[in-house]
Amino acid sequence: MIHLIAGARPNFVKLAPLVRALSASHLPFEIVHTGQHYDEALSGSFFRVLDIPAPNLNLEVGSGPQGAQTARILERYEEVLLARRPKAVVVFGDVTGTLACALAAAKLLVSVVHVEAGLRSFDRSMPEEINRIVTDSLSDLLLVSEPAGVANLTREGVSPEKIKLVGNIMIDSLKHVLPQALDQRTHEGLGLRAGEYALLTMHRPSNVDSPESLSRLMGVFTEIARDLPIVFPVHPRTRARLAAAGVEPSGGGASSSAGLRLIDSVDYLGSLCLQKNARIVFTDSGGMQEETTTLGVPCITLRDCTERPITVEQGTSTLVGNDPAKIRRAYAEVVAGKYRSGSAIPMWDGQAAPRIVEHLSKFLKS
Repeated sequence: MIHLIAGARPNFVKLAPLVRALSASHLPFEIVHTGQHYDEALSGSFFRVLDIPAPNLNLEVGSGPQGAQTARILERYEEVLLARRPKAVVVFGDVTGTLACALAAAKLLVSVVHVEAGLRSFDRSMPEEINRIVTDSLSDLLLVSEPAGVANLTREGVSPEKIKLVGNIMIDSLKHVLPQALDQRTHEGLGLRAGEYALLTMHRPSNVDSPESLSRLMGVFTEIARDLPIVFPVHPRTRARLAAAGVEPSGGGASSSAGLRLIDSVDYLGSLCLQKNARIVFTDSGGMQEETTTLGVPCITLRDCTERPITVEQGTSTLVGNDPAKIRRAYAEVVAGKYRSGSAIPMWDGQAAPRIVEHLSKFLKS
C-alpha cells in the first residue's frame, strides 16, 4: 500500500495524474487529505474537476499558524501510519503537510518519496523553502521536475541513485484538462476578450502582509489597468490583507478603480482559461510560472527569486519583485511586442506521471 498525501491546492493538481497512472498500473494506494485547504474553491472543486477519488482519510487539520498546523498533522498522521503501515509515503511540493507527513513517516522508518524534489529559491525567509529542504533530507526517492533540482540535490550530497528526473507532473494535469478549461470561456463571462486583459494573482507574505508593499502594488496595477483591464481573483488571505490595509472593502466585489476588477477566487479550470486568454499575467505563484510557460503567455513574476529557474531561463517568466518601476518596464515590453518568447521545456510533456510510476515500482521492488 502507498499513501498519497495532499492537502492544499497545488497538491491536488499534482496528485490527479499520479492517481490515474497508479490505477492503470494496479499498484494499491490510499489518498490522505491533510485538510489544510477545505473550502470549495481551494479543495472541493479540484476533486471534481480533476476526477480524483474521494480521500480514503481526512486529517481535518484546518487552518492556523504553521507551527500548530504542522503539529496537528504530525500527531494525526502518525496515528494513521501506526494503524495502516503503508510501504511508502508519497508527498508533493512544499506545503506544510508535505513536511509534516514526511517527518512522521521517516520517524517510523516508512519510505518517503518526494515529487517535485530539489527545487530551491535560496530564500529561507519563505516557509516553503524550509519545507523543501527538510523534506528532501528525509526522502528515499527524489523525483525532480527540472535539471536545476538535480544540480541542487547533488550539491547537497544526495546519492545520485536516489535522484530521478521525471519532468513536471503539474503539466500532466494542465494538458489533460486544458480543452475543458477553454470551453469555460471564463473571460467572456467577465465581459473580457481574449488577449485584451491582464490577469493578476497575489498571496505571498512579501507582497500582501506589508500594507506599504500592498498599497504600492495596488497603485501600479490601478495605473496599468487604465491602459489594459486587469482581472484579479482574490485569494481569501489577500482579501483580508486588502481590507486591513484599507485598500479594498472587506465585503469584496468589484474594485472602484476603472479597469481593475477584483473577483472571488476561481477554480482550476477558470484559472487556466483566464491565463491562456490573457495578454499578460502578473503573479507571485510558483505554479502559474510553470503554467504560463507551458501556455506561452508572458508572466511578470512578483518575486525577487524563484525555485523554478527554468521558467526564467527558457520559459516566459521575468522576476520583478514588488518594484513598480520593474513592473512598468516589463509591461511596456509586452505591449510593445518586445517581450521574449519562451521555448518548450524538456519532459514537460504530460507524461511525468507514468515515469514516476515506473521509478516508484522499481523502488518498491528494491
